Parts: sequence; structure tokens; C-alpha cells
Amino acid sequence: MQPKFECHTHVVSRRHALKMTLLGGRAIIGGLAVTAPARAGGGAEALLLSCMDYRLVDDIVRYMDGRQLTNNYDHVVLAGAALGATSDKFPGWNATFWEHLDVAIKLHHIKKVIVLDHRDCGAYRIVLDKNLTGDEEKAAHAEQMNTLATAITKKYPDLAVELLLMGLDGAVEPIAMG
Repeated sequence: MQPKFECHTHVVSRRHALKMTLLGGRAIIGGLAVTAPARAGGGAEALLLSCMDYRLVDDIVRYMDGRQLTNNYDHVVLAGAALGATSDKFPGWNATFWEHLDVAIKLHHIKKVIVLDHRDCGAYRIVLDKNLTGDEEKAAHAEQMNTLATAITKKYPDLAVELLLMGLDGAVEPIAMG
């Protein structure tokens, strides 16, 4: 009898677990490993800023893959995403964001910054000392994201900025700039 390994709610055979390990998460179709090729140094479409929340890591990757951006974006992760990049409570995080953005521009010639906050964010609760929900929560995210977008466009007027808010179900809604 083959041992089974639990992976979240899925049960996989030892052979399948070994394939997943050896192939580094690539999809297996008809016995062949299929993955989008990694780009050589020189270009990426965007820099994505998102939160560190473990509940949404897979949803973020699926969202970016669905936009045909697989292996075509740099990813900066800060608790609170826009809030982490703008809050006076974490000045080191501010510097980290700007340094990463500078490198992404110089090294990968990005054209856009995608700021992806999410609902039910613990960093927002800690920094703002409020448990926000609904429209009030959306407004708080919009304020922080717009603060960051304004700073980005002031420093880098040629960069496009896109603001997004993800729900805990992985659904993404755009946030208006301005």
C-alpha cells in the first residue's frame, strides 16, 4: 500500500508528490512538464506590490497569471501593501518599497506599478487601530493607495499605476485614482 501525503484538502500519491517536488510546481500535462518560460534579464511589464497575508498568496498568483503576467512582473510584499509603503509607523518599509521600485525600473524597465491591497487586512487594523468593514474599509484602502499612487507618479511620471482591492474570495475590484 502506497503512503498518501495530505496537501491542504487534496490527497496525493507518493509518485505524484515526487513529481511535484522534482518539477518545482510546474503543471504536468500528458506526462510533459509545462510552464511559462522565465524571461532572461532585461524586461518585466510591472512591479506588483501586495500584502504578506498567507490567505491570498495563491489567489494573487492566479490573478496575475489570468492577466497573462506569469514571469513578467516583479513582486514586492509588505504587510498592508500600500499602507506598508506609506505609513510613518514603518519607515524602513517605505525605503524598501522605493528601493525595490528603483531597481525594477533600472533592471527590468517596468512600465507599471500594480498596487494590490486586500480586505480584512490585519496591518490596517494595527496601524489605523480600527476594525473597518464595507465601504469604510474600501475608503481607507483607497486613501492609502491613492497616497502611494500620487507619490509614484510624482517621482516617476512615465510609470502607469493601477490600484486594486482583493476580497478574501480572490475577487479583485479596481480602485479609482484621484
